[in-house]
Amino acid sequence: MATNGYFTHGYGMTHKGMAGAGVAVSNDVMSAANNPAALAVKGTQFSTGLDLFSPSREYRVSDVDFFAEGGFYLPGSGQKSENDYFLIPEFAVGYDLNDQWNLGLTVYANGGMNTEYAANEGNPGTFYAGTTGVDLKQVFISPTASYQVSDSTRVGFAPVFVVQQFEATGVASFAGFSSAPASVSNNGSDTSTGIGFQLGIQHQVSPGLDLGASYRSSVSMSEFDKYQGLFAEQGGFDLPSSYQVGVAYQINSQHQILLDWQRINYSEVASVANPMSNIMAALLGADNGAGFGWQDMKIVKLGYQWQRTPEQALRAGLSYGEQPIPNSEVLFNILAPGVQEWHVTAGLTQNLSDDVAINFAAFYSPEKNVSGSNFLAPNQQVELSMSQFGFGASITWQL
Repeated sequence: MATNGYFTHGYGMTHKGMAGAGVAVSNDVMSAANNPAALAVKGTQFSTGLDLFSPSREYRVSDVDFFAEGGFYLPGSGQKSENDYFLIPEFAVGYDLNDQWNLGLTVYANGGMNTEYAANEGNPGTFYAGTTGVDLKQVFISPTASYQVSDSTRVGFAPVFVVQQFEATGVASFAGFSSAPASVSNNGSDTSTGIGFQLGIQHQVSPGLDLGASYRSSVSMSEFDKYQGLFAEQGGFDLPSSYQVGVAYQINSQHQILLDWQRINYSEVASVANPMSNIMAALLGADNGAGFGWQDMKIVKLGYQWQRTPEQALRAGLSYGEQPIPNSEVLFNILAPGVQEWHVTAGLTQNLSDDVAINFAAFYSPEKNVSGSNFLAPNQQVELSMSQFGFGASITWQL
């Protein structure tokens, strides 16, 4: 998905069309993925959708005189990652048990930003160990319940079951820095599971003015045993906590403005947050082993909805979050260049009947570059670069 770090910019097509804004509103059953309190359907509602996501990832390196400079310099001038298109699904169902309770299930994902830098004759690979890259997929399965506390307030709760898969190739050159040299690279796909929870609230301050907030806990995941010599804490790759607050203002019967603020706490996860400099004091895979050096992200999201006709709604959005990778951490982040900051989005809902609607969302994230020195060969400069675009569609139907 369009990424704030490696998390998507929003869940559900109606929210993706507004740069992920909308924690204070309930557009359809997929809104529960952003805020469990947004599960507020009548009867039974289903939604299923698919995103086509295209990230363009590239790194560039400066020339060095190996014999004069020494160190672990990177060969060539850089590469563009292969695999430019990904399909990512979503699904939700909700049911009103009575006037106060809603029950439902949402299924959504992070992924589609894996890297693959090819090796061939004359090219030993980014780290001299063949085709290089990582692939991380995360699926969230979230049974959800919401409760109407009063005419103006609704709360929600959702356990979150997480399944993730990871694979790394072409990083065997770092085995000499590892506590488990055989568990660093090219061990195939490994699976990890865990459970957390999400809480949410929505409150109507006055007619036309709504507030919302949602908190998703950190998730302690089982270790990636096949990569216990790569990730800190013997293959640990937990999920960070995040929270989002927002306001929605109904200007009139047709026009609504939404403003959200989100924080993702990447610093909670050692394998993501530990700096590269730790490699000088601790082995890879140790509790304090080197990681990607990511910092926490704070994101502002501005959204707009225009109910153009009773059958059609148009949307637009803009978001900004300072990317999480410091200049000092570019070497390892060739594998995971999550440097995006701006997202520009648009969306549309068209009712096909009283019971069926189709939703569309599109986004563009312009190129962002981050440069710094190669930690293991400081006289060589490394530049990370990525841009993204995507398009998604879903169908929602009411029973």
